[in-house]
Amino acid sequence: MTLDRRKLISAAALIAAAGAAGSYFIFGGNDGHKTATVQQAQAASGDENDVNTPGPLEEMIMGDPNAPNTIIEYSSLTCPHCASFHRDTLPELKAKYIDTGKAKLVIREFPLDRAAWTAAVVARCLDKSKFFPFIEILFEQQSVWAGGERPIDGLFNIAKLTGMTREQFDACIGNQKLTDEVLAVRTRGSEKFNVESTPSFFINGKILRGQHSIEAFEKMMNL
Repeated sequence: MTLDRRKLISAAALIAAAGAAGSYFIFGGNDGHKTATVQQAQAASGDENDVNTPGPLEEMIMGDPNAPNTIIEYSSLTCPHCASFHRDTLPELKAKYIDTGKAKLVIREFPLDRAAWTAAVVARCLDKSKFFPFIEILFEQQSVWAGGERPIDGLFNIAKLTGMTREQFDACIGNQKLTDEVLAVRTRGSEKFNVESTPSFFINGKILRGQHSIEAFEKMMNL
């Protein structure tokens, strides 16, 4: 089963409407996203101070790992401006440049609060094919799960869409090694690359801070 944007939103809406009873929907594809690791596209002996060099966690890529333009996004899953980028700008960016092999998008975690940190850990526990569909739902339903009194419950309701059980969910968020690695990605971004807020983008090594239209990305890409 291949999930498109409409199916993702509909499935999440069913969970929100059903409440604790929930409804199960299994991710069966990655909606055209090619997920890979930067290690596959770059030499392992990169300069740690180069923003394009992978950090402590395997890097998640949307698009062709060998695409000529690299867009690295430092984001927090509870950041409204990040959600706006994924809702308003990314679809056009994906259609024009990522799907056509002209650019790739690398996601790096920069959680701004405990809920975002936990959500980032859960996303990393999933099979790679489910990573991008999962974070897309989190951004689409951000006000539902992150804005509630108990974000952890809202997060689990969305995690159930991937087929994750409560036992698996609890084991995932209790994974101290993975939790530390997500923090290490954030710390590296802050200390080495001067990331101060989300979203922050590095387009072919040059920083672009905040929410922007697709034209800002185009000006910084080699087209």
